[in-house]
Amino acid sequence: MVKIITDSTCDMDANLLKEYDVSVIPLTVNLDNRLFRDGIDLGLEEMYALIEKTGTLPKTAAPTPGEFVDFFKKFDDDIVFIGISSRSSATVQNARLAAGDLPDKNIQVVDSLHLSSAIALQVIEAALLARDGLSAVDIAHHLEEFRTRVRTIFIVDTLKFLYMGGRCSALENVVGSVLQIKPMIYMQPNGALGVKKKIRGSREKSIQALLDELRADADNVDTRRIFISGNSCEKDAEFMAAEIKKIVPVKEVIYAENGIVISSHCGRGAISIHYVLNKPVA
Repeated sequence: MVKIITDSTCDMDANLLKEYDVSVIPLTVNLDNRLFRDGIDLGLEEMYALIEKTGTLPKTAAPTPGEFVDFFKKFDDDIVFIGISSRSSATVQNARLAAGDLPDKNIQVVDSLHLSSAIALQVIEAALLARDGLSAVDIAHHLEEFRTRVRTIFIVDTLKFLYMGGRCSALENVVGSVLQIKPMIYMQPNGALGVKKKIRGSREKSIQALLDELRADADNVDTRRIFISGNSCEKDAEFMAAEIKKIVPVKEVIYAENGIVISSHCGRGAISIHYVLNKPVA
């Protein structure tokens, strides 16, 4: 068998991790001069309270190569590790360094080129292939093609966190707040975040814009599962799930709560859709 491992930014809950037999290595955040493991030591509400108290965002950190070595050593099986986009974190780079330090183990490291539930889509795909008996090398090769068909689009409810994190200017933050401009952000093919469009108006209009993006791909969407991820927006997620089922005959819509690493960059109320295309778009 092949063991599938991912990092905490996949935002998979305990039930999903158990269902697909996936193990997780956490990233960490430094906030208020304390170190917290993502998904383990700090809840979202506590994080937001500390951000308000300190006026600063957490500083996120990838697991070190040494931490990866210790984690990988726990497993006797061949390993496929799927990590957050290398354009957003040193996680994949450190995993590769660790794999190089364990030459007797077969460890395949895959750069997801995505984040949050778009990683989860790849992790589940890998777990299903492992159940079918594919080798670690074959799973990794499959994911290199599969990830090109994964789509991530999301909106943020406020530009405050993007501004505090250095991802938009002070002017954009002020103008966006005054004019109620919400950027729709997507994952580019190279694994970097980009602004797809800027939506002016209500949150409801922004959510409809997300659904419109899915609608444009409707004839080419893998109907096995679609993820909605976010934080503090369960009612919006329920509405979106119902609408998604009207657009695509999807078997499963899964809601995932963002962890503290993803939430520290996007802020409260961010919401996203993650899905897979059946075939790449030229």
